[in-house]
Amino acid sequence: MPNLTAAHHDTLVYRLALILVKLNQGEKLDPQALADEFSVNLRTIQRDLNERFAYLPLEKTDGLYHLHPTFLGKLSTRDVERFASLAGVRGLFPSLSDDFLRDIFDTGIQASLLVKGHNYEHLAGKEANFRQLEQAIVTRRSIAFEYRKDEGIKLYADVEPYKLMNHKGIWYLAAKDGGKLKTFSFARIERLVLLNAIFLPDPSVDKTLLEEDGIWLSGNKKEIVLKIANEVASYFKRRKLIANQVIEKELEDGGLIVSAKVGHPNQVLPIVRYWIPHIRIISPEGLQAEMEREIQGYLAH
Repeated sequence: MPNLTAAHHDTLVYRLALILVKLNQGEKLDPQALADEFSVNLRTIQRDLNERFAYLPLEKTDGLYHLHPTFLGKLSTRDVERFASLAGVRGLFPSLSDDFLRDIFDTGIQASLLVKGHNYEHLAGKEANFRQLEQAIVTRRSIAFEYRKDEGIKLYADVEPYKLMNHKGIWYLAAKDGGKLKTFSFARIERLVLLNAIFLPDPSVDKTLLEEDGIWLSGNKKEIVLKIANEVASYFKRRKLIANQVIEKELEDGGLIVSAKVGHPNQVLPIVRYWIPHIRIISPEGLQAEMEREIQGYLAH
């Protein structure tokens, strides 16, 4: 069954992106003409212009919408895609007020965010913390906070924040603590304080975050090798289902040998369990047997 929510989002963002391109090029837009072009009703286009693009410096002259002249041509192709996506999924961002959108349109604060996916967790009441972290990332200010772990509260007194990352609907803070790159669940961060100290950013961190498929940022990665049965091989060939997945070999029977360098086995084990019995762990030795014992223990209870 097709993902109707995802399909709707893709259509929405496509429409918003094209409208942004037109505005960026200085066109004066007639709402009814846009409704005809995108095969939607007039009310939908009016909502796009008046609500989803409320943060834009739009002007209306003789019924036509256009961008204020001082903002013309400022958006790159990447900016257009980003802003269209932001406007289409406001719920993704806890602090996505009109003021915030206006800020990123004008100042480039979007560099503090890294989004992988369009679902989101409910973070009502934590908007202030989110905005503070964005500002700390942009201004390169160190932070201190209490972190609510399962075993209790832990104090972090001097942390260098780099990115707010959305991974599979959950927000994380990627930051350096004691020189080590770590991820913290945003929802567990409490009593956040911006320090006066300014840190010198490590240029390699942004590259690492963009290339990493998951949230496990351990520098000591281990390789896991899997055998994928031919019945499900096409799914793994179509897209990466495992963090840092590499197809090492296509087998004669249509199966695959796949490797992945991961910071923690939990980046792989949930996928292996999901595809049982069509996937097996070849190495490291013993990991397959360990997983099977856990499953047997679960079934016994």
